[in-house]
Amino acid sequence: MTPPKLSPGDADALLFDLGRVVLDIDFKRASVCWAGHAGCEPAELAARFAADEALRRYESGKISDTAYFARLRTLLGVELSDAQLLEGWNAIFVGAIPGIAPLLARAARHLPLYALSNTNPPHIAHFSAAYADLLGHFREMYLSSTIGHLKPDVAAYDHVVRAIGVPAGRIVFFDDLAENVESARAFGLKAIKVASSKDVESALVALGI
Repeated sequence: MTPPKLSPGDADALLFDLGRVVLDIDFKRASVCWAGHAGCEPAELAARFAADEALRRYESGKISDTAYFARLRTLLGVELSDAQLLEGWNAIFVGAIPGIAPLLARAARHLPLYALSNTNPPHIAHFSAAYADLLGHFREMYLSSTIGHLKPDVAAYDHVVRAIGVPAGRIVFFDDLAENVESARAFGLKAIKVASSKDVESALVALGI
């Protein structure tokens, strides 16, 4: 996927996905935690988990924590408490993506930073506390379960562009998923597919930051 050409002065705002762009996540950690409570193999639970319609509804704010955990319990085929499910649910966060913290600090000295992420209330509560310093670089975080829209839907980008208040073409967006990058570009954002913090650094250099 060819990145857009960037030059100094090409952006009025920078927009970041969180998972695998700012925060490192590993879903295997959830399976390990749940398997420990359920007395089974992590691979069994990993194979049963699916990012299904219930998760989409959960991460767009349409169903409650209790309703989603009931669905998750059925999906995994285990009798775990909400507290046990929550423990595994939040275990996916590993830490900051290597190298991203100084890049955010550097970028924030030049342009306003924003975040757009598909996520849910327990994850928001967890990462907002655990990574408060890192996330403090963002002027605003647009989180799907709060704004009611999910990437790659056009409505998510429309909501954020309107809220930021600058033209889509003046926003550089960083995301790790090709479908999100493609849909963002179709909406008019300058979208960069991120495999590591080096991709963010390259964009900042091109912007003269």
